Amino acid sequence: MDRMLYIAMSGAKEIMLQQANTANNLANADTTGFKRDYQAFKAVPVTGPGYASRIYPQDAGVGTDFTPGPLIATGNPLDIALKGPGWIAVQGPNGKEQYTRAGDLRIDANGILTTSQGYPVLGSSGPISIPPSSKIAIGSDGTVTVQPDGQGPNALAVIDQIKLVDPPPSELTRSADGLMQTRNGQPAPAANVVVESGMLEGSNVNPVDSMVRMISLARQYELQVKTMQTAQRNAQASAQLINLG
Repeated sequence: MDRMLYIAMSGAKEIMLQQANTANNLANADTTGFKRDYQAFKAVPVTGPGYASRIYPQDAGVGTDFTPGPLIATGNPLDIALKGPGWIAVQGPNGKEQYTRAGDLRIDANGILTTSQGYPVLGSSGPISIPPSSKIAIGSDGTVTVQPDGQGPNALAVIDQIKLVDPPPSELTRSADGLMQTRNGQPAPAANVVVESGMLEGSNVNPVDSMVRMISLARQYELQVKTMQTAQRNAQASAQLINLG
C-alpha cells in the first residue's frame, strides 16, 4: 500500500509542476519574443519486493523550446525582429549581458535605447545612447542610424550597432527575470544575425495546444488522486480483516 501511495503521490506532484509550467506558457501567449518552456521528467524504478514494472516520475529540470514565433508587421522603426536564429544583447537587472528576442524597443527619458521591459540594449561598447533626432532607423545588421534634429534628410549619422549573438541553444538557460543567459555567465561573441525592422516576433506558444494540455493534465491529476483514495480504502479493508481475525 505504501508504494502504491508513494507512486501516485509523486505522480500528482510532478503533474502539478507541469500544470504550473503550462499555465506560465499560456500567460505569455501574447508576450513578444517569448519562448515556450517545457518540464522534463525521467522514470525511476521502484526497488524492493514486488513487480519490477513499477516506476515513478522524477523532475529532470525545465527546458526551452527555441522554435521561432510568427513575425508581425508593425511599421514602427523601433520594432525589430530577428530573421532566423540569434538574440539581442541587453544589460540585465544584474548588470550582466543577457539576451532576448523581444524587439519592441524604446528610447527612455535619458536617451538610452531599451527594451519595453526597460533593459538597455547593448551596442559595440555598452548601452546605446540616442541623441535628439527626428528620425531613427535600424539596419539589417543592427546598425542604428539617426537624423539629428535640425538636420536635413541627407545628414544621417550612424550611432552604434546593436550587439547580436547566436550561441548554441545548449549553452543558454533562462534566468528568473525571463531573459536568456549563457550557462557559464560569459558574454557570447557577436554574430551575423539578420534584423527585420518594423516587425515583431510573437510568442511561440500555441494557446489551443496549451489549453488541451491543461485539460489532459487535470485528468491525469484526478487519476492520481483516485489511486491514492483506492490505496486508502485498501488499507482500511485490510485493517478490518485483521480485526475480524
